[in-house]
Amino acid sequence: MPRRLITELPPQAQVDQIFLATHKQLRPNRNGQLYLQVELADKSGMITGRLWNASDDDFNAFEDGDYVRVEGHTQLYSGSLQLIVSAIDRVDPRTVDESEFQVLSKNDLVRLEAELTTILGTIRSAPLKALADEIIADKALLDAFKRTPAGVKHHHAYAGGLLDHVVNLLRLADRVAPLYPALDRDLLLVGVLVHDIGKVRELESLQGFSYTDEGQLLGHVLLGLEIVDAKIRAIEARTGQRFASEAAVRVKHMIASHHGQYEFGSPKLPMTLEAVALHHLDHLDAKMAGTIQLLQNEATAEDGWTQYQQSQGRKFFRGRGADASS
Repeated sequence: MPRRLITELPPQAQVDQIFLATHKQLRPNRNGQLYLQVELADKSGMITGRLWNASDDDFNAFEDGDYVRVEGHTQLYSGSLQLIVSAIDRVDPRTVDESEFQVLSKNDLVRLEAELTTILGTIRSAPLKALADEIIADKALLDAFKRTPAGVKHHHAYAGGLLDHVVNLLRLADRVAPLYPALDRDLLLVGVLVHDIGKVRELESLQGFSYTDEGQLLGHVLLGLEIVDAKIRAIEARTGQRFASEAAVRVKHMIASHHGQYEFGSPKLPMTLEAVALHHLDHLDAKMAGTIQLLQNEATAEDGWTQYQQSQGRKFFRGRGADASS
């Protein structure tokens, strides 16, 4: 059968095709029997696959980051489409057209990196420009940006998603800052650059998408603070001058507060104009990207509405036809 994108799969469809395995787990069900859960991806999105009555051999048959051939069928469960797997096997990556699994092409990443550099190049504050330049000059760090997702599942969950998210936030910040003269544009741009920088260490991006040990134990907020502090120390060592202390603490505060609320894992609430702006712009971009992905993932819905989304407590209306907005 011809290959269909994940967004094109309807419920109760037979499946026999290749996916990218991004994260696998061997779990017990309520009766103590093991099943294999694996997140499967292509360039259109992700779907959770489950193989019942699985064994260690099934789990070890492939690794995160492998291309796998999956046989099974789709079904709706709690409002989401999942894939019930009957067979899963690793395939030779040389036989795979990788463009079917990449949201961002190499040219896309080059373009995004160039835009990142251009926007940050407009920073005028000497210490903030030095910090942005120090980060951009770190090739290993920038390469990690280009392969790391911004999240494992909810938004920008694809290779390079972190860079995509940050560049879109820089665009937003560049447009919003002139509307509020009291806002420090330079500080907001640097806050955007570093707010999720800890994800390059929180998330495994070389083999699938999963959390590293330090990611699980510390999280990207603490890891981001570590990275920025190390960059500031490097600037001081190279220049022989002390980095502006207020600029340093304001940048770190934006990392510590960008989740906005304690219940969302934010160690601090936003307490500067720039931190408030960053939180809301970050929330906007994440929610828009996640909702767009949701609408795309249910492109086959026939009545204009998505399935009920348990995590958001609502359905979403997609419209009923091309003339819906005319």
